[in-house]
Amino acid sequence: MRFFDFVFCLLLMHKLMKITEVLCQTLQRKSLDFVHAMKFVGHTKSFLQEMREEGWDDLVRNVESFCEKHDIDMPDMNACYKDGTGCGCQQRGFITVEHHYRIDVFNALVDFQLSELNRRFSDQTSELLILSSTLDPRDNFRNFKTEDACNLAKKFYPEDFVDSEMFALELECAYYEKDMRSDPKFQNLESISDLCRMLVQTRKSEFFPMLYRLICLVLTIPVSTATTEKAFSAMNIIKNKLRNKMEDEFLGDCMVLHIEKEYAESIDNESVIKDFEACGTRRVRFKIQPVQGSNPGSAIGTTDDEIGAKQDNTCITGVLEEFFSSFHLLLFVHTIWTVNTFLKLD
Repeated sequence: MRFFDFVFCLLLMHKLMKITEVLCQTLQRKSLDFVHAMKFVGHTKSFLQEMREEGWDDLVRNVESFCEKHDIDMPDMNACYKDGTGCGCQQRGFITVEHHYRIDVFNALVDFQLSELNRRFSDQTSELLILSSTLDPRDNFRNFKTEDACNLAKKFYPEDFVDSEMFALELECAYYEKDMRSDPKFQNLESISDLCRMLVQTRKSEFFPMLYRLICLVLTIPVSTATTEKAFSAMNIIKNKLRNKMEDEFLGDCMVLHIEKEYAESIDNESVIKDFEACGTRRVRFKIQPVQGSNPGSAIGTTDDEIGAKQDNTCITGVLEEFFSSFHLLLFVHTIWTVNTFLKLD
């Protein structure tokens, strides 16, 4: 069964990666056409939905052919699926092998891919990219539309354009379209960044200040990938060869502290200890209180200093035991507290 699990997952990932490969390559191009990129996103979602509805039988045939070719045992799809070690206490009820692989593996993986695409390319993000494509200078400003430029500024940059500037932007668009298409210096531009650079070189940014401001705002969109690149760099530093068995949750907590280390360094450890101490009752105190006065119940011949030293040693031992037994919990609370701090700062 273990060999079959590996074969099934391998062929499933191969089938899934063939669908998403075209989209990945399209989004990584240097000169990215926003309109065509969003079309590829829609096509990828459509292919994934078709795979979920009609791709199961084809996948099973490929798995059967692979197993027959390499002499791998193929389980009976109508048999009862046994989870874990096969004990009755570990079973969730009577489900077949086909139900497990189709619902719990196949459909779950495709649904996860669809949900990630919907989350990363929401309707608002898609509209932003499509409206931004109106500033694309390729093909002699073929995609430029006054309505799209005004809608882009109105919907996504309302704080950067007041009402009077929106009116000026609409007036500039008509002159901008004619001037750009008639000027030979703007005929062979390949990207919005080239357009912005040429506007500065020809000093036309002074004649179209509202459009130049809108172009500069659109050029800040690719900066959002810096967070992702920073996360991958942090992952390479944190999850090294000595920490290759680190789980995802603990890795995510460590990456948050590493990426936002400017905020993490500003956090006082004393406040973290207080929050951790307030989470519940503890066997010993975290802070050692000095012993004041004499102890009336002390033994004869024992000074107050000796009694205080014994109490301090007992308290320190208890603190160390509490610390080592709660080390992972302390890290978790520290991370949660840090994340909450980040949210408040934002």
